[in-house]
Amino acid sequence: MHKYIVIKCLIGGYDMKSTITIKKERCKGCNICVKFCPKKVLALGTLGMVEVVNGEACIVCGQCEMRCPDYAIFVDKKVEE
Repeated sequence: MHKYIVIKCLIGGYDMKSTITIKKERCKGCNICVKFCPKKVLALGTLGMVEVVNGEACIVCGQCEMRCPDYAIFVDKKVEE
């Protein structure tokens, strides 16, 4: 399991600290999460499994998590005040 921490500033002055967790043992490399990511945060790695390549661009929309048929990726959204 690999975790990537993404920090974003939200409208309203709150900071959001998000963690993208990829369970490599579940990922079959179907590329669905990569295709649905609006900011191109994800890509398929050399082993054919998803990895975070541009975490700073993440807008924490959760499309990757919602679209993954194998529940291999999770976006944990936390608002910090």
